[in-house]
Amino acid sequence: MAENYLVIWVDGSIDTDNQDCKNKLEQLHTVINEVKLCTKPKQCVEFLNGMGGGKAFVISSGALGKNLVHNIHGMTQVDAIYIFHGNRALHEQWSKVRGIFNSMKPICESLKKIVAECQYNYDAIPMSFVPKRMMTEEATASSEQNHDQLP
Repeated sequence: MAENYLVIWVDGSIDTDNQDCKNKLEQLHTVINEVKLCTKPKQCVEFLNGMGGGKAFVISSGALGKNLVHNIHGMTQVDAIYIFHGNRALHEQWSKVRGIFNSMKPICESLKKIVAECQYNYDAIPMSFVPKRMMTEEATASSEQNHDQLP
């Protein structure tokens, strides 16, 4: 499960007492630990602006996405945007929009792939990016420490 990622679900009709909404939240929680619910685009924008680090995936209803996508598309913390029940022609012009979906299952499948790619890229940082001097100093210090511990 993804630790440094969160989903922000923006929909004016979110009702956490509704069983359908609960089911969708459960599906999202199988992929991402943290899911933030917003009923207004402004809440989403404010939350994104206040994020310290990490990446966010935004799921927006088609009705709210019309203006929201325009406001958040350029934010570096937004990795991908999903439109839930939206107008395909209206939203596909944006590169971060991964698609327009009518159910939560394909959104979750896409999120799994993106998170796996992000984690692979994070884990695959080559050692050439670690300064050679730092590696040599650590190896020397470790070797000296091991000799000091011999009986």
